[in-house]
Amino acid sequence: MTLFGTLPDGRAVQQITLSGGGLTAQVLTLGASLRDLRLAGHAPALVLGFDSLAPYSQVPGYFGATVGRCANRIAGGAGVLDGQRFQLDINNGPNHLHGGAAGFSQQLWQIADVQADRVTLTLASADGDMGYPGALAVSVTYALLPGGVMDIVMEGHAQAPTLCNLAHHSYFTLGGPDILSHSLKVDAAHYLPVDAGLIPTGEVAETAGSPFDFHQPRLLRAALQGLALDHNFCLSPQRRALRPVAVLSCGRLSMELSTTEPGLQIYDAARMSVAVPGLNGPLGPYAGIAMEPQVWPDAINHPDWAQPVLRPGEVYRQHSQFAFTLG
Repeated sequence: MTLFGTLPDGRAVQQITLSGGGLTAQVLTLGASLRDLRLAGHAPALVLGFDSLAPYSQVPGYFGATVGRCANRIAGGAGVLDGQRFQLDINNGPNHLHGGAAGFSQQLWQIADVQADRVTLTLASADGDMGYPGALAVSVTYALLPGGVMDIVMEGHAQAPTLCNLAHHSYFTLGGPDILSHSLKVDAAHYLPVDAGLIPTGEVAETAGSPFDFHQPRLLRAALQGLALDHNFCLSPQRRALRPVAVLSCGRLSMELSTTEPGLQIYDAARMSVAVPGLNGPLGPYAGIAMEPQVWPDAINHPDWAQPVLRPGEVYRQHSQFAFTLG
C-alpha cells in the first residue's frame, strides 16, 4: 500500500497493488477505483486510468470507480419505496446518475483486508446520503484469480429499506488507440430503448434484427456507425448464478465477462474528450468501452422489472468476473 495523493481537504488516497493469475492491478481507496490493470505478455493497460489523483475528482467519467448507491440513471431522481416518495440528488440534467454528485465514486473507502492477490474495501453511507433513505454498509472485493481472471464481489447490508444497485465502471481497452478495432459479443435477447435523456422508455425491445444484436461478434467500427451505444442489455429478468454474458476481443487478446446481474450497461465513450493523458496516451472518442453489470436502469420506476431494493436482513451481492486470454 502506498500514498497515491492527497485530496484538497487533506485526506490521503491510498493505492493497493495486487498480483495474481498473470494480472497486476492497482486499486485506489477513492471510489474503490481500479486505476490500472495489466496482463503478463501484454504491455498496455487494460483499463483507462491516470497517473495522478486530480483527474479522478476533476474529470467526469467515473474511471474504474465503484458507483452507487444506485448505478445508472433514475428519472427525475425520484421514486416511491414502500409508499414513500424519495427525492435524490440531481446531477445529470434533470436526472440522478450513479448515486449523485457525491456518490460512492467520490467517497474515500476503508481498507478492510489486503492480501497479495486481493483487497476488500468498505464504505458506510448514512441515512439521507444523496437523498437515499436508510443507512447502508457496502463492500467490494477485488481478487486476481488463476487464468487471468479479475473477480469482483460487491455486497450491501441495509438498516432500513433502501436502494442498492452498485456497478463497476472501468473502461476496457484491449489494444490500439480506441475500441473501433475491437469485436463485441453480448448474449442478450432484449435491450432497453432510451429517450433523449438516456432514460429507458419502458419498452423492452428485441435485439434480433436491430443495431443492438450482438449475438455474434461484431466489429465495433462497423457496428457503431450511426449508433450511439449507451444502453442496457437485458441479460435476464432477475439476478442469476454467475454465467458468461459477453466477450470483448481485439487481435490475440479477449475478455470474457461473467456476472450474476440481470443487466449489462454498455457505453462506447463516443463523446470522451479528456485533456489529461491516460495510462496509454491521449483519451479521445472511443478510447475505451464501459461494460457495467447491474440491475436495469430506472427500475424503481418500473415495478415489473427486477428491483434495486434492499431490506434489513437481506444481503445484496453482485459477483462479476473479467477473464483475460492472450491467444
